[in-house]
Amino acid sequence: MNSPKHLSSTQISSTQKIQLSKLEKRLRRHVGQAIAEYNMIEDGDKIMVCLSGGKDSYALLSILMKLKESAPINFELIAVNLDQKQPGFPEHILPQYLDSLGIEYHVVEENTYAIVKDKIPEGKTTCSLCSRLRRAVLYKTAKKLGATKIALGHHRDDMIETLMLNMFYGGKMKAMPAKLVSDNGEHVVIRPLAFCKESELIQYGELKHFPIIPCNLCGSQPNLQRQNIKRMLHEWHEQSPGRIESMFTAMRNIVPSHLCDSNLFDFKSIDSTSGVINGGDLAFDENEISNNFESKSDHINELNVVEVK
Repeated sequence: MNSPKHLSSTQISSTQKIQLSKLEKRLRRHVGQAIAEYNMIEDGDKIMVCLSGGKDSYALLSILMKLKESAPINFELIAVNLDQKQPGFPEHILPQYLDSLGIEYHVVEENTYAIVKDKIPEGKTTCSLCSRLRRAVLYKTAKKLGATKIALGHHRDDMIETLMLNMFYGGKMKAMPAKLVSDNGEHVVIRPLAFCKESELIQYGELKHFPIIPCNLCGSQPNLQRQNIKRMLHEWHEQSPGRIESMFTAMRNIVPSHLCDSNLFDFKSIDSTSGVINGGDLAFDENEISNNFESKSDHINELNVVEVK
């Protein structure tokens, strides 16, 4: 694989420059909104940005570096890559790229590949074990570096796909939260790309010429449940544009009284004196649904919390 390309005027056309500028501004606005809404980054934070070599984590680092330049608070960024010792992994790519950015970084070497191949039978899905092992190593690294936050590159589409996976296969209304406490209870994990579309991140990666490193572990597993969900959502989007946006809006607009979880809402205490709760029998808010996402999008687009130009 070739060494990282540097974005320059000789590599993209004037039209592409305009596209990149508009796209980057939009992504920065979305990231700034997510950071502000969930209080992801605070003054004095040391953010460990996890780099996998994929488009999403490259975009995450790039946008956070841009926001850091004009943010009203001070915070540090440290890039971390986990070298899992996959056969043929191009070890030089990320160091060369990060050197060109002039950012502090660490490459952590841990042979999780061998563990996964030993524990998972040939042809079976490796993602679950690989993910658990990777998280354990990253948490240990964050503690060693004194990081106050761990930033992951999951985007809006990842969150929706996870919701669908849990609904279809896990029997839970559960997705990826924008901010959470890590499995071991010691770290705060943030997903600043929570409001970003995957399609825009793909375009951004192409315009920025990120040196993408494919994952050899899962790249040969095209029939994963997540890929099936992704394909289904893509088909829905083709048939009914705006459906995915509406689904994500729904994830931010929960009405516990109209679901069935008695741990979230006290159904037992409802009686004739309780009054109408959240519309009563009106389960399908037809009038509101038609304009809900459009109004929310307009409101979000007016905000630029982290950066004011």
